[in-house]
Amino acid sequence: MSTTPTAAPERLRLDTKFFFGVGSAAESIALYSVSAFAMFYYNQVLGLPAALAGLAISASLVLDGISDPLVGSLSDRTRSRLGRRHPWMLAAPIPIGLSLIAIFNPPAELGQWALFAWFAISVTLMRQFMTFFHTPHLALGGELSSDYLERSRVMSWNNFFTWAGAAGTAFYALSFVFKATPEFPRGLLNPEPYGPFAWGLAAVAVVILFASGWFTRDQIPRLPKAADNLPKFSPFEFFGDIVKVMRNINYVWLLVAYFFLSLMIGLRTGLGLYINTFYWQLTSEELRWFILGSASGYIAGFVFAARMHRAFDKRLTMIVWAVVYSVGPALPNILGQLGVLGPQTPGLLGILIAFSVVGFAAASILSITVMSALADVADENELKFGLRQEGVLYATRSLAAKVDQAIGALLAGLVLAWIAFPTKAVPGQVPDGVIQNLALWDGALAAIPGLIAAAFYARYAITRTKYEETRTGIAANRAAEGGAASPPPLLVAEIEGALDVDVAPDPGKP
Repeated sequence: MSTTPTAAPERLRLDTKFFFGVGSAAESIALYSVSAFAMFYYNQVLGLPAALAGLAISASLVLDGISDPLVGSLSDRTRSRLGRRHPWMLAAPIPIGLSLIAIFNPPAELGQWALFAWFAISVTLMRQFMTFFHTPHLALGGELSSDYLERSRVMSWNNFFTWAGAAGTAFYALSFVFKATPEFPRGLLNPEPYGPFAWGLAAVAVVILFASGWFTRDQIPRLPKAADNLPKFSPFEFFGDIVKVMRNINYVWLLVAYFFLSLMIGLRTGLGLYINTFYWQLTSEELRWFILGSASGYIAGFVFAARMHRAFDKRLTMIVWAVVYSVGPALPNILGQLGVLGPQTPGLLGILIAFSVVGFAAASILSITVMSALADVADENELKFGLRQEGVLYATRSLAAKVDQAIGALLAGLVLAWIAFPTKAVPGQVPDGVIQNLALWDGALAAIPGLIAAAFYARYAITRTKYEETRTGIAANRAAEGGAASPPPLLVAEIEGALDVDVAPDPGKP
């Protein structure tokens, strides 16, 4: 069994949560720049057919997803003076930055298949290198606290910075990089800024990734460690790890739900710029103001998620917000097809931003809830099998997400090909039938897998009472083995600051 130091603090210091969370900003900068801009760049700017662009992204996601559980198992079994997670987190930043630069700087004059190969290889490398940071980083978040609500607060910081990285990237790109010019009134169609854009993002991402790993090193002494009798990584042990996590039925329901949710996310991500540029006919300067909607939504998640978990079990929270996340973002497209909204509607941008607030808030609260629930699942697995498996648990979930997002990205490319969306299209000149089909796929049809996900979240069965019973059982097992038992988590005080800026002393800090 993993050894766990005594007296793990129930409330972490603010700086610990900040530097853990900020790593997700860098992850988001790199991953969002690819998911939001790369397919558009290769298809609409460089002329790569949409089906091939979607295939390149899909292949990278599948290969990346396969490596996630491997890295998770390696991380769970790592023994070093830097603990289980930090060696991987500190090794990954520079390769991530170099591969991100390569994605947006293909050699000139490549033919169609050479361009496809460059895109597929470079984006695959970037995602592979990101796995070596992302999987240990998520596992670190799952083990920073054993408290039911503090876990939600930790993941709130992670979720907030995930938004901040993506939102900051979008605002920077649409405000300062892809500005309108006489030749390119819609700056996203200008090929010149993409290369320098990637260099700047890569530099910022590398610095933040290093900072996240470096400034959380003080937590290493109080984190769970690989037990002395835990076998080294091997194919046999790896498959044994996978079997153990899949024997937890609560984890299976979370995994299946996230599979369907990610299908919706992958499809919407692949079609998002197309909808806003060609259906709503928004300019790059207008698109940047969606940061207001995302800011409002993710701040709401940051502030209220843990409070919802105090009032309601995590299962109910997941069900409600999965439904809202599925339906809310689809409503503008549905209203557009009904003739209620259109590119000429007065105040259209404000209306779309208002809808986006609902979607981003739902995504934020749902993500925090699931990430926190995974740490509760890790407790169940320790009680059943005698070892902590945060790395494998979070990684196997990432595998399902990436495989399904790969399907979503491929589906987005196939949808664009099926509806005959033109390459290098001009806003306002795309046939109406093509535009209406685009809105149907990004709206009502994309919501269906999200609603299926909500039904599977309803199967999750770890209540607050069940969690406390599990923690008590873990403490008893540790005491029986002769180790110092961690006491069951204390209930958090009823009144807390609105933004959770508790700075109580942390025994892990000098």
